[in-house]
Amino acid sequence: MFYDHQQIEKKWQKYWEENQTYKTSDTTDKPKFYVLDMFPYPSGAGLHVGHPLGYIASDIYARYKRHQGFNVLHPIGYDSFGLPAEQYAIQTGQHPAVTTEQNITRYEEQLRKIGFSFDWSREVRTSDASYYKWTQWIFIQLFHSWYNKNTDKAESIDTLIRHFEEKGTEGLNANQNEELNFTAEEWRNASEIDKEDILLNYRLSYRAETTVNWCPALGTVLANDEVKDGKSERGGYPVYQKKMMQWSMRISAYSERLLQGLKTLDWPQPLKDSQEYWIGKSQGAQVKFIVDGLELKEETDNSQQSTGNYIEVFTTRPDTIFGATFMVLAPENPLVETITTDAQKVEVDHYIEETSKKTERDRLADVKTVSGAFTGSYAINPFSNEKMPIYISDYVLMGYGTGAVMAVPAHDERDHRFAKKFGLEIKKVVETDEDIQEKSFDSKTSVCINSDFLDGLNYEEAKTRIIDEVVKRNIGFGTINYKQRDAIFSRQRYWGEPVPVYYKEGMPYTLPVSALPLELPEVEKYLPTEDGDPPLGNAKAFAWDEANQKVVATDLIDDKTVFPLELSTMPGWAGSSWYFLRYMDPKNDGEFCAKDLSEYWGQVDLYIGGSEHATGHLLYSRFWNMFLKDRGYIDQDEPFQKLINQGMILGMSAFVYRIEGTNQYVSKNLANEYQTQKIHVDVSLLKGTSDELNTEAFRQWRPDFADAEFILEDGKYITDREVEKMSKSKYNVVNPDDICDEYGADGLRLYEMFLGPLEQSKPWNTQGLSGVYGFLKKFWNLYYNGDTFEVSDEEPSKAEYKVLHTLIKKVVYDIENFSFNTSVSSFMTAVNELQKIKCNKRNILEPLAVIISPYAPHICEELWSLLGHDTSIEFEKFPELNEAYLVEDEFEYPVSVNGRMKFKIALSARLSPKEVEDLVIGDEKMQQILEGKTPKKIIVVPNRIVNIVI
Repeated sequence: MFYDHQQIEKKWQKYWEENQTYKTSDTTDKPKFYVLDMFPYPSGAGLHVGHPLGYIASDIYARYKRHQGFNVLHPIGYDSFGLPAEQYAIQTGQHPAVTTEQNITRYEEQLRKIGFSFDWSREVRTSDASYYKWTQWIFIQLFHSWYNKNTDKAESIDTLIRHFEEKGTEGLNANQNEELNFTAEEWRNASEIDKEDILLNYRLSYRAETTVNWCPALGTVLANDEVKDGKSERGGYPVYQKKMMQWSMRISAYSERLLQGLKTLDWPQPLKDSQEYWIGKSQGAQVKFIVDGLELKEETDNSQQSTGNYIEVFTTRPDTIFGATFMVLAPENPLVETITTDAQKVEVDHYIEETSKKTERDRLADVKTVSGAFTGSYAINPFSNEKMPIYISDYVLMGYGTGAVMAVPAHDERDHRFAKKFGLEIKKVVETDEDIQEKSFDSKTSVCINSDFLDGLNYEEAKTRIIDEVVKRNIGFGTINYKQRDAIFSRQRYWGEPVPVYYKEGMPYTLPVSALPLELPEVEKYLPTEDGDPPLGNAKAFAWDEANQKVVATDLIDDKTVFPLELSTMPGWAGSSWYFLRYMDPKNDGEFCAKDLSEYWGQVDLYIGGSEHATGHLLYSRFWNMFLKDRGYIDQDEPFQKLINQGMILGMSAFVYRIEGTNQYVSKNLANEYQTQKIHVDVSLLKGTSDELNTEAFRQWRPDFADAEFILEDGKYITDREVEKMSKSKYNVVNPDDICDEYGADGLRLYEMFLGPLEQSKPWNTQGLSGVYGFLKKFWNLYYNGDTFEVSDEEPSKAEYKVLHTLIKKVVYDIENFSFNTSVSSFMTAVNELQKIKCNKRNILEPLAVIISPYAPHICEELWSLLGHDTSIEFEKFPELNEAYLVEDEFEYPVSVNGRMKFKIALSARLSPKEVEDLVIGDEKMQQILEGKTPKKIIVVPNRIVNIVI
C-alpha cells in the first residue's frame, strides 16, 4: 500500500491543532513532568535541519512521559527582543516588531510541520508587553531588595532601612559596592536624596560606573559573547572598553549559593565545570602595599584607596609574598591615574587606549602576549621591605579581586614572561629540585624559605602564618574571593524591555507596579540621539508624571512633577531568565505566576539546549530563581533539575578555488598549481548529490561571479568539501521544509535521532534519509495485505511476542537513557523480523504503534485510527514488558564425553538437571558412544553444558 506521508502528516497536524491535543491541564491527579527546550530566537533565516535536533529529543521524551501517565508541560515561546531585529530596523526603517512577527510566523510554521507536541496555548514572547510587564516587575523587586549575609538571602529593602534607623551601619553584614559607616542619627538626619544614594550601594539592581564593551558604530553596550576578536559579532564593528554609568545586577551576592547548588543538579560535568570556573572561588588574603613616598591613612578614611597611598592586592598564595618583585595593575584601575608619574604619563595613556580595544574575554584568552607600561611609581613589600616597580598590563582584570596583583615571576607563567620582557627580578621562593620555570604555582607540598618564620613550613602552614601576620600588622586579612562580577544590565538599544525607572535629582526611582507595563515608545529612528543618548531619547512621549502616575510627553519634563525616564533598555538575557516560570501561568495578568501553580509544576524536570549557554543564560536564570525563592514568590531553589546539551548537526560545506587577483576558478585537484583563495559556495549549486559545481548556476548566484571563468578537470569543476558547523554564512544549510516534503516529518525526526548519540555532533547527509524512509514504508505495510488494511485478531505466537517485548525492553531503556539513536535501530530490526514471519496480529501491531509513536507520531496516529480507535494514540498507556516472553523455550546443550564435545541436543530450557541427564543418556547418539557401558560420572550445568565421563 502506498505510504502518502504528506497527506497523513497534514491530516494529523490539523487534528492536533483543532482538538488541542497537547494542551496541558493545571488541575489533574496525574503526576507532573515538565519538559523544556531552550528559548529560541526567531531569526529571519528560519530553521535549518540542525535546529530541531534538541526539540525532537525533548518531544520524544515528552510523548513517552504522556504514555506513562504523566501530566506533561511541554511549552514553546520566543526570545523575541534582540539586536538583529534592531539592526534590520536601522537599515530599512521597518519597526522591529514587524520583522519579529514575520520571523515568529515562519518559525511556527516550520515547528508545526515537524509535528512537535507543544502546548501552543502557553506560547510567550519576551517582546509582548503582557510578558515584559513581569520582567519589569522582577527588576523592581530586585531594586527594592538587598542581600543580608547573616540570613544568606535577599530581603526587602525595608528591613535594611529599619536597621539604619535603629543602628546605622553597626552590625550590618551586607553585600554592597563599598564599605560605608554612619550612625542611626546620621541616617535619620540625611536628606531623601542622600538616603537614596546610600541605598543604591546595597540594592540588588543598582546603578554605578562600570567598564563595558562599547560599540560606537552600533551605539550600544555589548555582552562578552557578542564580541569576537575586539569586534562586534554583528557587523564586525570595533568595540572598546569604556566606563559608563550602567545598571547592574548583584549576582555576586549569590556566588557561593550558585556554586553549592551545582552539587544538587543532574547536569553534564563540563557544564558544571564552566560555571565553577566562571564563578571562580578562591581562598587567600587581601594585603596592602604602601606606595613609596605616601603614608598610609587611617582606616576610617573611606576615600583612602582613591588617594593612591596604598595598593590592595588579593592573592591565593600569600606564602609566596617574599618572591613578589613587582606589582601589576589593571589598566582601568582608578589608582593608575594617581600613581603614574609625569614622565610615564604618555606611555601609560597610550597603553590604556590600546587596551580599551580588547574585551575582557580577549584578555583572558590571550595567555601568550606580554605587554604593559611602567607607571614610574614603586610599592613597598611589607615583608621584605624591598621596593617593587608598579606596572600596568591587560593580563590583570579590574573585575577580579582588586584589579591589582603582586607578581611572583618564579612561580606564575604570565608573571615570569612579563619579568623576562621588562628585565625584572625573578626571585625563587620555594625549595624544589625542579627547574624554576617548570615549578608549578599550585604545588602544595613545597617548603617555603626566605624568612625565619616560614622556614620549614609546608604550603598550608606558611599560608596560615602569613595571613595571621598581615592581620597582626593591620595590613590585610584572610578572605574568599570570587571571579564572578555583577552582571551589567543596561543596553543602549531600542528593541528591548524599557527599564521602569525615572530620575529625580539624579537619583533613580522605580515606577509603581500599577503603572506596568512601561511600554516601548514609538521613535522616528532607531539610532542614538545627536546628543549621544540611547534611541529611546528620540521618543516624544517618554516622561513620567509623578503626580498623575502616567507616561506623558517628553517636552513636559520640568524636574518638579514630570521627570525623565531611563533611556537604556534591558539586555537580551532579562526575559529569558524567567520564562520557564511564565509558562506555568502564561495568561495571569495579576501576578507573574500563581503560587499554587509554581508549587505544582516546580522545577523543569528535563531541559535540553546548547552548551553555548553554559554560563550566561544558565547562571542568570539560577540567580533570578534563587532571588524569587528568597522573596517567597516560588519554592524551588533551582530552576532546571536535569539538563542535556545536544550536539550539533554539521553541514557538508562546498568550496571553490579562486586564483588570486582574477575571477578564474580552478577545480579542486588542480588548485595546488596556483595561488588561490578558498571560498564557500552554496551547496545548492552542486549537481545532484555529487561534488560537481553547476558552473552556470554559479555565475547566476551573485553578480560578482557573473563573468567567472573555470579551469576544469576532465570537463568538470569539482568542488572541495568539508564538514563544519551548519550556518547560513557557510551556505551549507539544509531546509527542513524540503526534507519534510520529500521524506516526511517522521522521516526527518527518525533520521536526526538515528545520526548518532544526542550529545555528540554529527554530519548531515541527506542521502541517508532514504534508509529511514524505507523503514517507514515497511512499518506501514506491516498493517496491509497488498492495498487492503488487514489486521488479525488471532492470538500471536510466542515468537511474535518475543519480538515485541524485546523491543519494549530496549526502547524503554533507550528513552530513559536518552539513547535515541539505538532505539531507531531497534525499530528497524523489529519490523524486519515481523515482516519475515508475516505478522499481522493486532496484539502485536497495536502496541508496536504506541512504542514508535513518540518518534514518528504522524504515521502512528494514522495506523491507530485505521486500527479502529477514535481517540489520539498520544495518551495510550506505554506497553509493559513481560520478561516471560524473553525466556528461551529451548537450549541446545553441547554434550562432552571425556572432555571432548561430541554432539549437541536441543532440550527444554525448563527441565531439571535429572531430566536433562535422562534425555541425554537416552539419546540415540549417546547410546552409540556408550556401546552398552555405564557412565562413571554425569555433570549437568543447566542451560550450559553436559559432561560425561566413561
